[in-house]
Amino acid sequence: MMTSPPSDSDPELNTAARAYEALHPEIRRWIRDQGWTSLRPVQLETIPAILETGGDVLISAGTAAGKTEAAFLPILTRVAETVQAGLAVLYVAPLKALINDQHLRLEQLAHRLSFPVVRWHGDAPQGPKNRVITNPRGVVLITPESIEAMFVRSANSADKLFGGLRFIIIDEVHAFLGGIRGKHLASLLSRIDSLAESPARRIGLSATIGDLGMAAEWLRPGGGSDVRILTPSSGSPEVRLQVRGYVEPISMGPRTNRASHEMRVASEPALVSVTDHIYRALRGSNNLAFGGSRSRVELLADALRERSESDGVPNEFFPHHGNLSRELREELETRLKKGDLPTTAVCTTTLELGIDVGSVASVAQIGAPRSLSGLRQRLGRSGRRVGIPAVLRVYVIEKELGDDPHPLDEIRSETVRAVAAVRLLLARFIEPSAATSGMATVLLHQTLSIIAQRGGVRAGQLFKGLCESGPFRSVPVATYLKLLRAMGSSEAKLIEQAPDGLLMLGEVGERLVASRDFFALFESGEEWRLVTGGRNLGSLPLTTAVAVDNLITFAGRRWVVVGVDEKSHVIEVRPHEGGRLPKFEGRAVEPMHDRLAQEMFSVYRQGQVPNWVDPTAAELLTQGFAAFGRYEMDKTRVLRRGRSITLLTWRGDAVNGLLAVVLKSMGSRCEPHDLGVTADDVDWLKLHDVLSRLASEGIPDLRSVADQVGGLAWAKFDQLLPDPVLREFWTMASKETAALLPEVVAGLISASAEAIGTGAT
Repeated sequence: MMTSPPSDSDPELNTAARAYEALHPEIRRWIRDQGWTSLRPVQLETIPAILETGGDVLISAGTAAGKTEAAFLPILTRVAETVQAGLAVLYVAPLKALINDQHLRLEQLAHRLSFPVVRWHGDAPQGPKNRVITNPRGVVLITPESIEAMFVRSANSADKLFGGLRFIIIDEVHAFLGGIRGKHLASLLSRIDSLAESPARRIGLSATIGDLGMAAEWLRPGGGSDVRILTPSSGSPEVRLQVRGYVEPISMGPRTNRASHEMRVASEPALVSVTDHIYRALRGSNNLAFGGSRSRVELLADALRERSESDGVPNEFFPHHGNLSRELREELETRLKKGDLPTTAVCTTTLELGIDVGSVASVAQIGAPRSLSGLRQRLGRSGRRVGIPAVLRVYVIEKELGDDPHPLDEIRSETVRAVAAVRLLLARFIEPSAATSGMATVLLHQTLSIIAQRGGVRAGQLFKGLCESGPFRSVPVATYLKLLRAMGSSEAKLIEQAPDGLLMLGEVGERLVASRDFFALFESGEEWRLVTGGRNLGSLPLTTAVAVDNLITFAGRRWVVVGVDEKSHVIEVRPHEGGRLPKFEGRAVEPMHDRLAQEMFSVYRQGQVPNWVDPTAAELLTQGFAAFGRYEMDKTRVLRRGRSITLLTWRGDAVNGLLAVVLKSMGSRCEPHDLGVTADDVDWLKLHDVLSRLASEGIPDLRSVADQVGGLAWAKFDQLLPDPVLREFWTMASKETAALLPEVVAGLISASAEAIGTGAT
C-alpha cells in the first residue's frame, strides 16, 4: 500500500498515501523495515494534525492502537526537517517502566535520524544524561518527579534543557487528571513554559478519558477549547465476559483441606473457591488477575503457587505490586512480554497503565469494579491481536445471609454493582475526573520548589505564577496568603521573609527540600489507625472526610468517632450499641462515581439476570431483586431498622460522604456507604424535618460545615499545615459536590413522602 502510487478513485488510499509520504524519508524506511503494511487509523489522523497545524493535540484511542508512534512519527519528522539547537522533545510518562519501554521502541528510529533518546529517571544511567546537559538535543523521556528534581537541584540545567523545547508529549493523560500528580505535573509544565520564548506544543496521549473537554483544558489550562481532539475509531475486539458469584459462610466448622494453600486462605473461605477457578481457567496462558489490596494479592499469589507445587507442576502465578523490588517487577513484566512461558500476574493497579506486557489471554477482577476507567484500562490488556477476543472474569464474593438479615445485605449490592459496571463498560461509559483533593499539599510543595529554584521569590510573584496564571486558578489570594503565613509560622519554619520582602526557605523547609523524598507527590495511601480506650483496633483507608460523632463500620460492628488526630493519622472511637449491622463492606480505597450508583438502581428496577453471569451470581441477583421489590426500594428512599434509618441516595462516594457531614452539622449522626447514608438513633420525623430544612433553606455554608470535618491530612505534606488551612482547602474542593446536594435532598423527600405517615420500611 505504501509504495504504490495513490489512486484517485480511492479516497481512503489517497489519505493513507499522503500521510505516509508526509513523513521523513528515514522514517518511511524504518516503517518498511518493521514490516508494516499500512498505517493505523490513529496514525492517519494524527500525522496531518501535527504536521499541518501548529496547536496542541489530544489523542484518545484504545490500548495498543499505536498512539506512541502516531505522535512520534510526525514529531520526529518536523524536528528533523529543521536544524535547531537545544532539546527538541520532552516525553513525560507516569512510570519509569513505561519510559524504559518507549526507549526501546524509539531508540532505533531516533538513531536513523541522528537524534539521541535519553531516559531520565532515578534508575537510568547517568552518562547519557550528562551528555545531553552538555549538548542539549534530541528527545528526553522523563517522569514528573525527575523534572522536579532538575528544577530544585540543577536549575541552570533546567534552563538550558527546557528553554528551546518544541514539543512536550504527555503519555497516559488520564493518570494525571483529577489527582495530586496531575496538579503537580500541570505546575511543572507551566514552569517549563515560563523558561521559553514560545511555549512548546503539547501532545496528550490516553486510552481512557471520560470528559475530553476537561482533559483538553488540563492539557492547556485556559486554552482547552483550542486543543484539537482526535478520537479515531480503530474497531473494538469482541468481548467475552462472565461474572462469577461466591458466598462467604457466616462461620466455618471443621473442614479437610485438600492442600496447604487452602489453610492460608481459610480466613476468607470463598477465596478457596476463587483460587481453584483461577488456577483451572488461567493456567497455561498469559493473564492479569487484579486482586485489589496488596495483602490480597500476596494471599492469592501464594495460594496459587502452593497449589502448583502440590500438583507437581511449574508455578505460573506471580505477585506484582508497588512494595516489590524493581528487579522482581521487571522480571515478571519481561516474562509476560516475551510470552514464551505461560504467566499470570496477580497484581494491584500497577499493571493498569501502559507498561508493555504484550497481549494477555484474559483479565480477572477479584471484587466488583468501582472504577470504569480502571476496568476499561485493564480489559484493554486483553484482545490486542486481530481476531482475538478480550476476556474478562469478575469474581464477586457476598456474605451468607443469616437469620433476620439486614435489608442492605439482602439486596446483594456487590453482585449488582458488578453487573452495573459491566453494563457501563459495554456502553463505553468512563467517569470524568473528580475535583482535585490534596491541593494544599501540592501548592505548599510547589511554593517550596520555586523558592529553592530561584533562591528567593516575592509573594506576589508566587501567586501570579502558581494561581493567577498557573494551574491553581481556583485558589483566591486570601487563601494563598493563609497558606504562606502557615508555612512561615514559628511552628512550621518552612519559609521565612527577608527584610526586603523576599521569601526564602526556612530551617525546616531547607531540610525538606534537600531530602530525596521531596520530589515525589504520590498519594501515600496511608491508612488511619482506629483506637478505642488505648487499644489498637486496626487500620482503614479514608476516601472521604469523617466527622466527629459520626459512625464508622469496622471489624464487624459500628463505632462512634470520638476524635481525629490529623498529625498521627489516628481516629479515636468508642463502641456503638446499635441495631443489626449490615455485612456489606464499609469504606473502600477506590471511590465510586454517581453514574455507577445510578446504573445499580437501573439494574434493580429492571430485574433482569444477564446471560453472562454464572448460576451462583444469577441466584444472588434473584435474591437481590426480590429484596429490592419486597422493601419497595423503587418507590421509597427510606429504610428503617429499629432507630437506624438509611437514606438511599443512589449516588457515589463524594455525595454520600458530604451529605453525612452536612447532616451531622445539623444534629444527625450518620455513616456514608455505597448506597447512601445511614442515620443512627434518630426518629424519622426528626430526620425528615432536617431534610426539609435543607430543601427550604439550602445547604449550610461549607465553612461552618468544615468545622465538623476531620481526616483531612491524608496527602503527603498536609501534616505540616494547621487544621484551619486544611479546612479552607476542603471547602474549595467540596463546592462542586455541594452543588448536587439540593437535588439529592429533594429526591429523598419526594420519594419518601409516604414514610411520614406509615413509618419507613
